[in-house]
Amino acid sequence: MASVTTVGAALPAEHRERLMRIAREVSFDEGTRLFEEGRRADRFWIVRTGTVALDVHVPGRRPAVIESLGHGELVGWSWHFEPHVWQSGAEAMSPVRAYEFDAVTVRAMCAEDPEFGRAVAVWVGQVLAHRLNAARIRLLDLYGPYGSGSP
Repeated sequence: MASVTTVGAALPAEHRERLMRIAREVSFDEGTRLFEEGRRADRFWIVRTGTVALDVHVPGRRPAVIESLGHGELVGWSWHFEPHVWQSGAEAMSPVRAYEFDAVTVRAMCAEDPEFGRAVAVWVGQVLAHRLNAARIRLLDLYGPYGSGSP
């Protein structure tokens, strides 16, 4: 069963098709930084092939990888919320092919069609909730005295 965070499972077919009509196909070489924490979030991606690692800045240490994303998964949620600034970083861990979306265009589509906007907001919210939990578990595993305690 697909994760509720993947576009295929999260968006009804008509909304997914509408979103995909404005997609632009892009590719990234292994090691390419897609975005940096604290910078302007003006686009997002859906992974077609390859793996993207999300990381967070940890003062005095290397960035902590909090999750790896693959096929069908949303890369980037900060574009959806003011002030539209990335809350993490992202790097291609292998060659990546993805669909890229302009955030301003998608936000305008959401504003023009409340049903579409609600579907996108619920999807992004599910992704955000999942990512916050993944970050919490990963950071506890890395820095907690007893790890996260998760199985």
